[in-house]
Amino acid sequence: MASRLQWSVWLVSLAILGALPALSQSNFGNLTLSAGKLSGTLTGSTGGSTSLPAIVSNRDRNNNRCLGFGDPMPDHVLVLQQNVPSLKLRVNSGGGDTTLVVQGTRDVRCGDDSKRGKDASLTDTDWQAGTYKIWVGTATPGERRDYTLYVRQ
Repeated sequence: MASRLQWSVWLVSLAILGALPALSQSNFGNLTLSAGKLSGTLTGSTGGSTSLPAIVSNRDRNNNRCLGFGDPMPDHVLVLQQNVPSLKLRVNSGGGDTTLVVQGTRDVRCGDDSKRGKDASLTDTDWQAGTYKIWVGTATPGERRDYTLYVRQ
């Protein structure tokens, strides 16, 4: 028969584990890129009111400002099964003012307006194999926009 202490430890452990987000948990889905799969598409919608810089940092590894508002939980999780020399992420929300925040285990990368308009894009080099959390945000808190996120090596 378990003692009160054992039950207490078990209940506290269960509460802690329940409070931790799963590594691969996301709002709208995950994407894995490998040697055989060099690109992919994800869909979702914006609408959160949490400051994305407050989640990750005000500036990314290239000193770009991190901007936007989104949900506290990442919208997507990207898994790179191998190192990638260059990666491009592009949002299409039909012209909304969107932002991108990508958080890996070692660094953060942020993107804002693209050459095509106010939808965010991000192109960067030296992506290490691993798991990356992706937030698609908006310039205005709570603004709801459906989007497609294109990811391409």
